[in-house]
Amino acid sequence: MTAIRAITFDFWSTLFRDANSGPRQQMRMDAFADAAGLSVEVVSHALRQTWAEFDRHHRQEQRTLSARDAVRLTAATLGIAFPPDAANDLATVFATAILHHAPEPVEGALEAVRAAAAFVPLGIVSDAGVSPGTALRTLLERHGFLNYFRAFSFSDEVRVSKPQRPMFETAARNLGVTSKDLLHIGDLEYSDVAGAKAFGARAALFTGDNARYREHTQADYVFSSWREFIDALPTLCDSSRKTSHGNTQ
Repeated sequence: MTAIRAITFDFWSTLFRDANSGPRQQMRMDAFADAAGLSVEVVSHALRQTWAEFDRHHRQEQRTLSARDAVRLTAATLGIAFPPDAANDLATVFATAILHHAPEPVEGALEAVRAAAAFVPLGIVSDAGVSPGTALRTLLERHGFLNYFRAFSFSDEVRVSKPQRPMFETAARNLGVTSKDLLHIGDLEYSDVAGAKAFGARAALFTGDNARYREHTQADYVFSSWREFIDALPTLCDSSRKTSHGNTQ
């Protein structure tokens, strides 16, 4: 196979692991309960229905709903209506809760991104729903990742989710490569691996945080740690063209 000329990374369970999800959800429930004048228990039950609807949209319609959708659906379940300003304020709380109770970088992820940026330009291809792409960019910047990336394809901005072609097409276009020159790395078989391969790119399954698909994957490569990926980079890419494609801070 020809050398890889660009690499894209998933966000969740690839670069970041979903730590602090409990406090994050609690922050959203508390804010909604306070605004609605309801108990947290009542709101919690309604939110479970909302998250089920989020999952249905993601898997069946292959698009992600937003923080505004979360507020709207939960209010509809409870039979209440917020004034526009109150609904907007709640949506902001839902969208930014991740910045207060943040996920944590996967071990070795920053080193892997830094190493890859020395070979080829990099992008992010990630689904983003109640926590939008703007919040995920902030987390990438907070932990020193952001300046290594040249392209960002978040589902709330592209308006579809993986495995749909526009998610990968947008990143490839902005990285200046064709599908056959691209490697996408992620943890999910049905979205990361299937989507990349349907686009004509190569796919790598990362199992360092989520190993459920390791035994039954169609990925071209499987990496159980970022150390394995770093060691493979000279073979994956043309080592004779090694150069800096990002901020080497």
